[in-house]
Amino acid sequence: MMNKGLEFIEARWLFNTSREQLKVIIHPQSVIHSMVQYNDGSILAQMGQPDMATPIAYSMSYPDRIPSGVAALDFTSISELTFMAPDYAKYPCLALAMDACFEGQHATTAINAANEIAVDAFLSEKIRFTDISMVNERVMSKVCSANEFIQLDNLETILELDRMARNYAREIVRSI
Repeated sequence: MMNKGLEFIEARWLFNTSREQLKVIIHPQSVIHSMVQYNDGSILAQMGQPDMATPIAYSMSYPDRIPSGVAALDFTSISELTFMAPDYAKYPCLALAMDACFEGQHATTAINAANEIAVDAFLSEKIRFTDISMVNERVMSKVCSANEFIQLDNLETILELDRMARNYAREIVRSI
C-alpha cells in the first residue's frame, strides 16, 4: 500500500489540501481511481479499467486525450463496487506515508528513498516483505529526529537528503 501512500502525498501537494480534506478508502475492484466530494455533498468519481496505460497515455498527451489501448469500462460486467476503511495495522506503509505527508518534505523525501531501497532489497530476497515498512519507518524516524539540521531550500539539499536516506536504508537492510 505504499503506492497509495505516495498517491496521498501527491494529492496533498497537487491540491494544497489539509489532512481533513483527504480520505483514503480501500476499493478492491480498483475501478474508481479518485473521487471529489463537493460542498453540496455530491461526488464525482474518475472510473476506468485498473490499467496504468490510461494515465500514462494521458500524461504523454496532456492536455489532450489519446487512445490508450485499454478497453472501455463495461458497467454490465461489474457485479459490485465495495469500499472499506483502511486497516493501518495491515497496511503500515500507508499510515507512514500519510504521517510523512504532514511532517514535511524531509519526511516524504526520506520515506520515498527508503521505500525504493527496501523494495529492491525485498525483490533481491535480502529482506522479507514485512520488513519493508520497518525499514521505511526507521529511516523516516531518523531523518525526522534530525530535522533541525535539514534545510531543504534547493535541489542540491533535497538530493543530499535522498542520498542520506538511501544510505540509512541500506544500513538497516544489511542489519536485518
